[in-house]
Amino acid sequence: MNGSVLRAPGMPLLLAMTVLGFSGYAALLPVAPLWVVRGGADAGGAGLVNGVLMLFTVLTQLVVPRALRRLGWAPVLVAGMVLLGLPGVAHVLTDDLTPTLVLSAVRGLGFGVLTVTGSALIAELVEPARRGQAIGAYGLAIAGPQVLLLAGAPWIAERLGFWVVFALSGLPLLGVVPAIGLARMLHHVPQAQERAPYLRLLRPMMLLLGVTLAGGALITFMAQMSSSAPLAALALLVMSATAALTRWRVGSLADRYGAQRFIWPLVLNTAAGMAIVAWAVRDPQATSAPALLVGTAVVGISYGALQNLTLVVTFASVSRPHYGSASAVWNIGFDAGTGLGSVVVGLVAAATSFSAATLVAGALALLTLPLALRHRPPSSVS
Repeated sequence: MNGSVLRAPGMPLLLAMTVLGFSGYAALLPVAPLWVVRGGADAGGAGLVNGVLMLFTVLTQLVVPRALRRLGWAPVLVAGMVLLGLPGVAHVLTDDLTPTLVLSAVRGLGFGVLTVTGSALIAELVEPARRGQAIGAYGLAIAGPQVLLLAGAPWIAERLGFWVVFALSGLPLLGVVPAIGLARMLHHVPQAQERAPYLRLLRPMMLLLGVTLAGGALITFMAQMSSSAPLAALALLVMSATAALTRWRVGSLADRYGAQRFIWPLVLNTAAGMAIVAWAVRDPQATSAPALLVGTAVVGISYGALQNLTLVVTFASVSRPHYGSASAVWNIGFDAGTGLGSVVVGLVAAATSFSAATLVAGALALLTLPLALRHRPPSSVS
């Protein structure tokens, strides 16, 4: 990584807040569905856990830009860390579906704040010429915890106890400290004189939604669709590590060559990877390990790279007063895709199989290809 980007004022605090916040988020993403299955829920109910999380995340993201303008950075950032961390610890109290869904909803409020403010802060702290690299560093801070916890948290829950994972999910509470430090550096939120150009932001949002729908489905259900718990953990590790590497490294390529030329091949890559995974899990009693690992690696390449590239395109489409709105729209695409992947695949799997459900997720991602082939935004930045 470029050291000068990491030394930019505020970047170390942002990365610390991001690591702590996403550690709490990642710990529960695969484990909370397992927790309610243990309590008697079926695949549809398990899918609702992350679906509700993402629904309330998206609803919160819609209001974060306005909250920043009215309240300022400090109250919003601190509230986000607390709302994300406290309910995670409270999961230890019950494995019933209804209270778990309530806790997921509250966590969604905090996660909505973290996601919008985090990516908006990248645009505030780093100039456009180095933004791809900064997004790569930020993406690594997001992906690092996911590499460890998306794969490791189910193993921790089964071997050491679910309570250990619930304790880890309280790490965002420690993120209050860097959040306060960041808020002291940011004196105001720029006021927009006109509405944000939302139509310009729709294309990168939909492209992101397609790949996160696929990735979110694998994250939520990998432990259930694989016949081997160690293999499921390894597959999630492969996907998370591949996504982390590509999200980090593609930033420099985007700064040098532009983001647009890399997008359409990655959409095709997503669909191909999901097809390989579907083939790997076609037999519920005997998952094909080589195919599963290849498929999750292929999906991981797109999952990481498209996060970076679509965020670069998003910020390039607006002027500075609209960074908050642009961040909200991008994050809505990310989290709506993750939530839809959880719900759609859960419902299809309950009615058919995980193999069929994975193919459906890949087909939905492929529907974004016409948007990927469109090389330029509708109009220039105002």
